Amino acid sequence: MIKSSKKSKLNPPNYTLLGLTLGLIFFGITAIASASSVVSWNNQGNTYYYLVHQILFGVFPGLLLMVFFSKINYRFWQKIAPLLIVLVLILLLAVLIPGIGVEIGGARRWLDLGFTYVQPSEIAKLVLIIYLAAWFDKRHRNLSDFMTGFLPSLVMAGVVAFLIYLQPDMGTLIVLTITAAAMFFTAGSQIKHLLGTSALVLVALFLAIKTAPYRAARIITFLDPSHDPQGIGYHVNQALLAVGSGGLLGYGYNNSVQKYNYLPEPMGDSIFAIIAEELGFIRVTLLMLLFVAFIWTGLNIAKRTPDNFAKLLAVGITTWIGIQAMINIGAMVAIMPLTGIPLPFISYGSSSLIAVLAATGILLNISRQETKAKQV
Repeated sequence: MIKSSKKSKLNPPNYTLLGLTLGLIFFGITAIASASSVVSWNNQGNTYYYLVHQILFGVFPGLLLMVFFSKINYRFWQKIAPLLIVLVLILLLAVLIPGIGVEIGGARRWLDLGFTYVQPSEIAKLVLIIYLAAWFDKRHRNLSDFMTGFLPSLVMAGVVAFLIYLQPDMGTLIVLTITAAAMFFTAGSQIKHLLGTSALVLVALFLAIKTAPYRAARIITFLDPSHDPQGIGYHVNQALLAVGSGGLLGYGYNNSVQKYNYLPEPMGDSIFAIIAEELGFIRVTLLMLLFVAFIWTGLNIAKRTPDNFAKLLAVGITTWIGIQAMINIGAMVAIMPLTGIPLPFISYGSSSLIAVLAATGILLNISRQETKAKQV
């Protein structure tokens, strides 16, 4: 037993996770440099405007936060989890207020800071994971009780989900739902409670699709990509054209055809299709393997965590990033419906990149605690 007056030496951070993260960031920067060039020139008269913006307001602050968070003991987040969830609820409410929230393309998801936009739903992903991990750790002995253990955490997750639904942001809502389900399962919730909740979620999803014709149209397009190719099916058909035309080796870096105003969101949600078009199947497989290795490493960190809170936190962060990557890539190859969510580490968007890098910093700190936990 180590005396409390002495500080036990921490492990170095998990260098595999760090290397994978840096590799994904590099992949993202090079992809945005190519995918954004046409849109950047058309909108700003500067081929590299969006690349520079991503580096200045996404990569640099994100890396600083990752380093900073990797040095903060992860237990700190457990202490301030109630405060964080209150703050994120305020931000999610703020985007819905006219004059405060910014509406783009029929969705109200952003706050305008003047020099950049902030998307609170990206922050909400990490905060909800922290809150649920803290709650489950505190209530782990009575999680089997529906009223005192399961329901309160479900209600809080439901409130966050409802505010995101109002924006609307179905992609983020789906990612949060799957991430929360993974955390509920890992925490030891009863299967009957999870199955009952899953049934309610499916009913809610059906009603959400039924009450919004564009969502139903997306499902129809997913089932039949040839449906309305110049209308609702345009996006997925152009994405498939980009991926398919890349073949095994691609057209070559910076030689995409689809980025010339054919494929919507070429530097955002659709960036994977541009990467596949330019690099081809063989080389784009490297990107997918980086994500697989990131997920594998994150889950291995979760297996070796010093306590239950760290385990739940690691599972939540890894599930979030992994599921979001799977949904984004799946939509681009038409094995999942289009949801409009960014590819983590890769897509243009400072809020998304900063959020995932901050989460990675927490995961790195968890990986540093293993020696300490064994010595106590």
